[in-house]
Amino acid sequence: MKYVGTSVKRVDGIKKVTGSLKYVDDLNLPRMLYAAVKRSPYAHAKIIEIDTGKAEALKGVKAVITGKTFPKRVGLYLEDKTFLAIDKVIFIGEVVAAVAAETEEIAKEAVKLIEVEYEPLPVVLNAKESMKEDAPLVHPNLGDYKWEPIFFPKPRTNISNHYKLRKGDIEKGFSESDIIIENEFYVPQIQHTPIEPHSTIAQMDPEGYLTVWASCQSPYAVRKALSVAFGLPLNKLRVISPAVGGGFGGKAGTTLEGIAIPLAMQTNGRPVKLTYSREEVFINSFVRQGLFAKIKTGVNREGKILAEKIEFIWDGGAYTEYGVNIAKSAGYASVGPYDVPNIWADSYCVYTNTPVGGPYRGFGMSEIHFAIEQNLDVIAEKLGMSGVEIRKINGLKIGGHTATDEELDVCGFIDCIKQVEEDIKLHEKNRPSAPHKVRGKGIAGGFKAPSMPNNVASSAIIKLNEDGTAHLLTSAQDIGQGSDTTLTQIAAEILSINPEKITIKTGDTDHTPYEWQTVASRITYCAGNAVKLACEDIKTQLLDLAQIKLGIFKRDLELKDGYVVSKIYPDKKVSLSELALGLTMPDGSGVHGPIIGRGSFIPPNVRNADKNTGLGDKPVAFWTFGAQGVEIEVDTETGHIEVLNVVSCFDVGKVVNPKLIEAQVEGAIVQGIGSAIWEELIINGEGKVLNSSFSDYKIPTADDIPNMNIKFLEYPEETGPFGARGVAEAAMVPTAPAITSALYDALGIRIKTLPLTPEKVLMAIKEKNRNK
Repeated sequence: MKYVGTSVKRVDGIKKVTGSLKYVDDLNLPRMLYAAVKRSPYAHAKIIEIDTGKAEALKGVKAVITGKTFPKRVGLYLEDKTFLAIDKVIFIGEVVAAVAAETEEIAKEAVKLIEVEYEPLPVVLNAKESMKEDAPLVHPNLGDYKWEPIFFPKPRTNISNHYKLRKGDIEKGFSESDIIIENEFYVPQIQHTPIEPHSTIAQMDPEGYLTVWASCQSPYAVRKALSVAFGLPLNKLRVISPAVGGGFGGKAGTTLEGIAIPLAMQTNGRPVKLTYSREEVFINSFVRQGLFAKIKTGVNREGKILAEKIEFIWDGGAYTEYGVNIAKSAGYASVGPYDVPNIWADSYCVYTNTPVGGPYRGFGMSEIHFAIEQNLDVIAEKLGMSGVEIRKINGLKIGGHTATDEELDVCGFIDCIKQVEEDIKLHEKNRPSAPHKVRGKGIAGGFKAPSMPNNVASSAIIKLNEDGTAHLLTSAQDIGQGSDTTLTQIAAEILSINPEKITIKTGDTDHTPYEWQTVASRITYCAGNAVKLACEDIKTQLLDLAQIKLGIFKRDLELKDGYVVSKIYPDKKVSLSELALGLTMPDGSGVHGPIIGRGSFIPPNVRNADKNTGLGDKPVAFWTFGAQGVEIEVDTETGHIEVLNVVSCFDVGKVVNPKLIEAQVEGAIVQGIGSAIWEELIINGEGKVLNSSFSDYKIPTADDIPNMNIKFLEYPEETGPFGARGVAEAAMVPTAPAITSALYDALGIRIKTLPLTPEKVLMAIKEKNRNK
């Protein structure tokens, strides 16, 4: 291969480093208006009355809306969300009214003039408490909502989805076990913190054609949701996502678009822009759902896990239209990358009066693996064996069976564990940098599948230009992961032309072809396959024409460096530029016309699991397996943890671009460190977020980045482009549990709640010393 497998430079690199790439908030349209919103000060309250009269009378105000302007509910999986509150508010910060005005200052002043009368209602802030029969109902009308049939809400409760997995005979498994261990873990809500805040512009022309510019990961999914919400046919609704400055799932669905649109519908063709402040991003975009995890494990003396009973309780927040799928994904991956014959798992998504939970890098896998991997370390210690040994005993292998009873025909998990064990030198202790500091090493495994409906599609179009260059059209969004470059490389490989001769265009539902969503680590796999098929379509057309032009059977022709070339007589060739518009025959007639390729892809043979048991032979497109090891240093006087070294190994099927995939894993590791040591959305007893800014919410900086040793295995994915599978999210999954494992190695303390703050570490040290 010439281009796939090489570190082609980023096709968007120059635009990004020079600042010439335009994001939504950079756009300034003629006669643009600016929006501001009125937010609820209550976590749960009836709306008695909203008086907008003073705001409407303010000079410069052009439109004012409330939730009753467009009361339609929307949601990708569960239609439970309205863009503005209607009869009641269900979290602090929920939008109750919005204004469009000539300037941001006027809009903000108008919002202050809106008067809202509330009647406070009982608040529920804890997912476990929310599951109780007497808990206040966040959505009393849950039974009237629409949802996809693969989800199981429980009307007249706060449970928006209950996913069940039942494999084998759980009681028999426990009865045959020599040791039974129970553990509980907790992971808090955290924020995505993309560098670009959410922003949108909406404009409706006199003919009722709506254009929306949005910083979103999924233009087609957003278009569909907005079409349903506002009763617009798809041919009258255009979504453009010019560039996205980070997403991590926080820009996967609709957020502020549904606020700007009804304002734009009342402004006689004038565009309306709404950009969130950083504080608004923290509260009013998706947050990562919190998790309570309870695991009961039965194991024999040889270390083989015989049975696991699992309960996951997800804090989905005020709306769970996207979060219900996280509970499902956690359920079918409930025992991690391990072969367990008897499983009883219940995964619940639960409403609370807290910010809206939704997709976040890892889609639940980082959270459940924090519990799964620590639980495994506890078992290993109980049995007197190492964490590596117990993972080798129970880890999935070729021919092994996942929690859903799917048999694996490709699996590099054990080899990843062995590579990480070797690279981290698990049993070699390094000298700490000071007497009051201690070092430790830990290891953790992980896996992830694309969490998506079985029939989601990708498509691509490629147009060959008259000079032999090409335009590649796709709606896969490059949100920093480098997909524009990867897809260009795949096209270049098939067409055998330099990637610099291909220009990729993305993110415009009027002009780029359908893509379900840029989520689930599926773009290299799904969109990559669509691009590959589109280019193979062009290749077939070129070979057909070259056969006529050269008088050589197409089976004896190949594409090479911008030409169609004879395999036998390399000097006999025709350039792609000569074929781009078809052929001109000796008599002056034409053949074929312009060359355009199309490709469409749906993951093959992925089927629904059984509704009652959760079992299925092919519930997901593929699994990405891997492992990480870390070395940390802990200051016993302050409790501060410093991550010094991280080694990583993942089986990715095929490395398309070495530098890009290394950068992906580096980013995942750093993000995993943040979630392990610092990140937590702190919510008080009234439901208010107390750390909604970077002053109080801490993420890793350049000073916190460790040394990283990153490796890959390439066991091909049969259905992937050139054998590739996704890794973007999976690479974050083992990081936090590996750090907790290293903390135990360093100090013999096990903390079962994230983050591992200095306060928690010091308290655990003191507790251990008291119990000596």
